[in-house]
Amino acid sequence: MNGQSSNQPFIVRAHGEIDLDAAPSLHRALTTALESHREMVLDLSEVTFMDCAGLGALVRARAQADRCGARLVLRGAGRRVVRLLKLTGLHRRLAVEP
Repeated sequence: MNGQSSNQPFIVRAHGEIDLDAAPSLHRALTTALESHREMVLDLSEVTFMDCAGLGALVRARAQADRCGARLVLRGAGRRVVRLLKLTGLHRRLAVEP
């Protein structure tokens, strides 16, 4: 995961598999970004797989964004990730953009 800053929303780019091993790293990146940015985009365009640990990191980040008054947007999620979000109903709780 890496991020970049500008006058635009802060972007965190995730890549590869977001599973039990990678989810803690994603959670740390999102937590750090949300501490200092009011608007953040999580770019999922290079994510090939996500399991429940990854979903947990997204749910915790959304809760933190709500507490901080920040906005978290998921962008570029592939077919498999979108399907997982829809199967779990999280597509209704998380802002998901193409």
